Amino acid sequence: MGVGLLNIAVSGLNAYQQALQTTSNNISNASTPGYSVENAQFATQPEQYTGGGYVGNGVTINTVARGYNQFLNAQVLSGASAYNNSNTYYTMASQIDNMLANQSTGLSSSMNTFFSDVNSVANNPSSVSTRQVMLSDSSALAAQFNSISSTLSSLNTQVNDSLTTSVNSLNGYAANLAQLNTQIVAAENNGAPGQSPNGLLDQRDTLLNQISTLTNASVVEQSNGSVNVYIGSGQPLVMGSTSSTLSAQGAPTDNSQMQVMLNGQNISNQITGGQIAGNIGFRSQVLAPAQQQLGLLATSFATEVNNVQQSGYDLNGNAGTALFNIGTPVVNVQGEYSDPNLVVSATYSAPTAANVSTLSGSYQLTVSTTQPDTYTLTNLSNNSSVSGLTNATLPAATQADGFNISFSGGSLTAGDSFQISPFYNAGSTIQLNPAITNPSQIAAASTATNAPGNNTNILAMANLQTQPLMQNGTSTFSQVYSQLVGSVGANTSNAQTNSVAQNTVLQNATSAQQSVSGVNLDVEAANLIEYQNSYQAAAKTVTTAQTLFTAIINAVS
Repeated sequence: MGVGLLNIAVSGLNAYQQALQTTSNNISNASTPGYSVENAQFATQPEQYTGGGYVGNGVTINTVARGYNQFLNAQVLSGASAYNNSNTYYTMASQIDNMLANQSTGLSSSMNTFFSDVNSVANNPSSVSTRQVMLSDSSALAAQFNSISSTLSSLNTQVNDSLTTSVNSLNGYAANLAQLNTQIVAAENNGAPGQSPNGLLDQRDTLLNQISTLTNASVVEQSNGSVNVYIGSGQPLVMGSTSSTLSAQGAPTDNSQMQVMLNGQNISNQITGGQIAGNIGFRSQVLAPAQQQLGLLATSFATEVNNVQQSGYDLNGNAGTALFNIGTPVVNVQGEYSDPNLVVSATYSAPTAANVSTLSGSYQLTVSTTQPDTYTLTNLSNNSSVSGLTNATLPAATQADGFNISFSGGSLTAGDSFQISPFYNAGSTIQLNPAITNPSQIAAASTATNAPGNNTNILAMANLQTQPLMQNGTSTFSQVYSQLVGSVGANTSNAQTNSVAQNTVLQNATSAQQSVSGVNLDVEAANLIEYQNSYQAAAKTVTTAQTLFTAIINAVS
């Protein structure tokens, strides 16, 4: 009797000692990121049959289980992916919004100042000082275009750097996850059935959360304890003990546009979550349209002003010289085509005043047929298109829209498509014409005679402010800029609203997950008291068993 009682008591001591260790470990790791609370699972030991029936045989710790709920963990991963997508988008977009809408950094004030100076020259065309002010402010307006374009280019560099960093981090997480999969499978195969390597599982969950901050991830648990992870639209990132390697590469037609590549395929547009999707979405939906619109505005403004300037005469009776110089901005081309050896070359072609109203920020050139090659050119601002273009007629058609495009080094395939933005970088190249060296060169007069007092031509330039010269003759320069500010502002506002909403979803999901996996110190304190009392009671039982055993020995001695 004493021996059986002693064994039962010892089993209690062992069990409650392990339970105390588990509770102590929980308390120590209460603030450890990624730690899941552990719970000692008590179970009775097999009963022993006696003549009087089955008698209990003590207690054991069946397993130490971690607090885990697969559904809640999946909600946290989904929430982290969605929030980091929307927050990255909003953070980047707000920088453009603040710049364009600000009176000191935007274009509105500079454009108004320019036209105010033009009117001042019209009021006093013979004043050299008034003309000098106009030249100075014209240079300042060009510099403002340059500054905004430079900021947009800098944001594009930020996007590229962020994509490169994210891809490198993602590769590291994937490799570590594959290694953990191997360790978890080995631990579960070598351990007793039902015993899980809690620490390794916590590390894996932490890696999955880090992956979800970068991209959308689908996690599929396998029967051997490992997990497979898919990103984008189902591309495998981790398959058991094997991980894929992604890369960030410049687009074939534009090295300044980083793409996310996996196994030689561009999966950028298939990634729908995390910081990677936020950066790509910002670039395609806010940054690129803003740069296109800015360049189109710079080109159209300079072309129309130059047209008026060159139709008049300066203070000395000489024919007017162009006031602004656009230079030769690099044409932006994005393409989807089959032949990797194909080389696409696109160059800027200065538009004329006659076709400024029909210019678009971007055009789509699609290959309709090959042998012979035929093309369809679509103006993306109004969706008007010209089909049946050939290699002979294509140059004239594209020149009218501000660019030239040619192909070499490979073969075109029907369905190949190219998005061309001729004026994408024009905001960075516009400047006051270096040939304008003297304020007397402003062509205020409409005739060479009586030039000092003639203001007819400069009045025509002043009228450009209110004339609907852009977007098929429906918008003034100021209205086009206001549309740009409004579009960026709307996107930024929507992104902010979405970011706040997704943050709330993530916080709620995290709270629900932590209610299962997090350490509750009040609960642990209660457990500590319970297990301590139980341990002391088991120890008292040991003393009682020893007393009984001693009494039996004494009785038979």
